[in-house]
Amino acid sequence: MPLFRALAERGGAKARPGRRRQRTGDCWRTDVDGPVLSLRQLSLLSLADNMKEVWVKDYTDNYLDQYSFRYIMGPFNLLTSELVEELTCLLCSRKQLSRAALHLLLVPQLRGLSLESCPALVTPALCTNIAARCQDLRSLDLSGAQQLPSKVISETLHGLPALRSLSLTGMSCDKHVIRTIAQRCRLLRHLDVSRCHLLSPGGLLPLGGGAFCSSSGSPSKSQCSVSTSCSDQSSSFPATVAPLPLSSLLALDIGFGVQEEDPVAAAAYLLLSLPSLERVAMEGIEKACCLIEQREFSLADEFTSREGVAKLEQVWQERRDKEGKDNLRMRREKTAVDRENEDEGGKGISWEEYRSGSEEDTSKDEGLPCSQRQSGQKRTHLSQSDFVLKLKDVKGLTFDSLDSLGRLCPGICSMSVSVDSNENTRGGSKVSLLAAGLKAWSGQLQRLSVQFPGNLDNLLPALLVAGSSLISLTLEGVKTSSYTRLLPVIRACPRLRDLLISAEPPPSFLQIEHEEDQQDNGDLPRLPNLCSLTLSFSYEHSQIKPAMFWMSLKTVLRCLLTGSPLLEKLSLVSLPCPLDYTLQSVLRTENYEPHASAESTGSPLVPLARVRHVDLQRTDVTITTVKSLLQQSKRLKYVDVSCCWQISYSEWLACKTCSNVQIVWA
Repeated sequence: MPLFRALAERGGAKARPGRRRQRTGDCWRTDVDGPVLSLRQLSLLSLADNMKEVWVKDYTDNYLDQYSFRYIMGPFNLLTSELVEELTCLLCSRKQLSRAALHLLLVPQLRGLSLESCPALVTPALCTNIAARCQDLRSLDLSGAQQLPSKVISETLHGLPALRSLSLTGMSCDKHVIRTIAQRCRLLRHLDVSRCHLLSPGGLLPLGGGAFCSSSGSPSKSQCSVSTSCSDQSSSFPATVAPLPLSSLLALDIGFGVQEEDPVAAAAYLLLSLPSLERVAMEGIEKACCLIEQREFSLADEFTSREGVAKLEQVWQERRDKEGKDNLRMRREKTAVDRENEDEGGKGISWEEYRSGSEEDTSKDEGLPCSQRQSGQKRTHLSQSDFVLKLKDVKGLTFDSLDSLGRLCPGICSMSVSVDSNENTRGGSKVSLLAAGLKAWSGQLQRLSVQFPGNLDNLLPALLVAGSSLISLTLEGVKTSSYTRLLPVIRACPRLRDLLISAEPPPSFLQIEHEEDQQDNGDLPRLPNLCSLTLSFSYEHSQIKPAMFWMSLKTVLRCLLTGSPLLEKLSLVSLPCPLDYTLQSVLRTENYEPHASAESTGSPLVPLARVRHVDLQRTDVTITTVKSLLQQSKRLKYVDVSCCWQISYSEWLACKTCSNVQIVWA
């Protein structure tokens, strides 16, 4: 076909040794400045550059709107699934992925497809192509494609039985889609249906083996027929199916239930019916755990009767019976291994090695770094009366009932908690409950996100409880005042790799000065492992620039920037203090002690030398500081100086012209 001969007809000139395309940017960087692009990366860049002018152009001109192909044979069929996925991601990141390019990249060997960054391309016609051409897909992300009706989603998923991961965030997903998933996607491990407002909590029950139809026993046509293409199959759906092997279920901000208690009852049902669940984001999780721990299953009888599913007590008993059988089998296996070791003179594998090999896949779920958690020791020997859940990552919590959550889920190492504050911000009684609740995971919690509309200082007791083991901390919606101090937060969390604080600035009439401003730089705490730092303050859009009066914040910034030599992402937005002078002083810092984990040559690590992404919106930075940053940070790819009033259009244009770094200004 002419479509795939176009490159050969151009002559196919070979690249000369020692020459590389200029647009690949910093491909001549040394190992000190950053990694050199591999031949694989350079090839994909070249392929992406030629997609539009060669293959996409020919396909668009001759085939796109004239024919409908079940498969398109060509050079992309010769690429491995990993290369096609990388090429698709590269085109997405460059905003070069078009409908024609996507048609060419839907090859049978494709295992992963993410269109989250370009939801406008997701149409019913494209979904038909995906279901027809990519039936071996393992991962699919269509998040944000709001134009797809639930019928089309069901038809698409009906043809993708090999899916392990599925994201339908913000789409028109409803109970019919969930039924199709439960019936057809029997290998699914990860499901994200957050912000699907057409989906009620009760609509999730088929995932755990819940009924497809109501308790009346007479399924209507609208209930059981999920799509035209699969109406025959859906009409023969059994009343229930076995639970999916889900290890991750994200369903925050979905539609409301009939009753206020529906989210709690639905969460309790799914926690009991999905034994492999380790990552969950649902409303009412902590109350559901309290219901399960106290065995108050009758509170959900109305919900289970209305939804036509088994009562919680029955589901709980079945779960206990299955775990009892599993424990008995494991004890027998342990006995067999021990006897084998005795017969062979102790040279066989130990029981711990046997168990670690069988649980290797579980410990890797969703990339959670839980290798150092202490929950394994807590749950090694359980009595018959003990019942625990395997949850490790939980989102959508409130500060209520964390004690029940701690007893029922001792293995949690990542959580997101919301704390309401309708009382005096100095009172802190709710935050005290949060601190008490976090003690259950003290020393093992690695990721913590807190939404708290109160003063940041009130959160310090909770951070002192959990901070020693944290590698990621997110504080959202917090307030600052004349009493706010950030340095104790840094001291409480010395192992942080990611720090995000989204706060309201202090009242503009306050002049905030603390004794910490007088400290010697040598006494300031450091975060030597920090890779991502975000400090973002809210502001009025009518203001040209934020009121800059919180002078002690400069000390915190200097502490974070000089004490974090591994920093790669930096976002400082609308700071209520001067930033330009602080950045200049940090950039002039030369002698910094080598980091213990650095690739060592003994040379000192320079602050901001490894940064790749910088966001300095609504700050007082000047173009001189930006140029100094460009000169010192050889890995820098992106700089955002939007609404920086000290930088003029002409200065930005001149700096942008002479640099390969993407510089945004508005």
